[in-house]
Amino acid sequence: MKTRIISAFPGTGKTIYHLKHTETTLDSDSSNFSWIIDNGEKKRNPNFPNNYIEHIKENIGKYQFIFVSSHKEVREALKDNCLFFYLIYPCRDKKEQYIQRYKNRDNTQDFVKLLENNWDIWIRQCEFEEYGCANITMLWNYIEKELDHIVRSENGDKK
Repeated sequence: MKTRIISAFPGTGKTIYHLKHTETTLDSDSSNFSWIIDNGEKKRNPNFPNNYIEHIKENIGKYQFIFVSSHKEVREALKDNCLFFYLIYPCRDKKEQYIQRYKNRDNTQDFVKLLENNWDIWIRQCEFEEYGCANITMLWNYIEKELDHIVRSENGDKK
């Protein structure tokens, strides 16, 4: 099976897509790899992002899409490991829509504030990501149509 690694911004619909397509997608939440509990205290995993990249590599060929984090250190690790990926993110002017989306899906206030404070910086970083990936600013509200477009484009379908 041809696997496409999809590094998509929070709130783009990765989990919803995965729930509809569990046989062909892997939704790899980086928080499962980036944190450890050490003596009852939550700490950054010193093996991150290498442990995350190994998990991704182990699943290539098993799924059509592997959804991964859009964090800068993950994107850098993907490139360092010669793993081509699709970077998918919303238009910068969709900030208020996405902030409301995070609130509606019951993300923590800390998470919402983090995205609100860093939106422009993180979207700009995505916009200028140039090598090792296909850079895709979302045309639609959720990732499903973007994924359909990727597959059709790879197959030479101009529709």
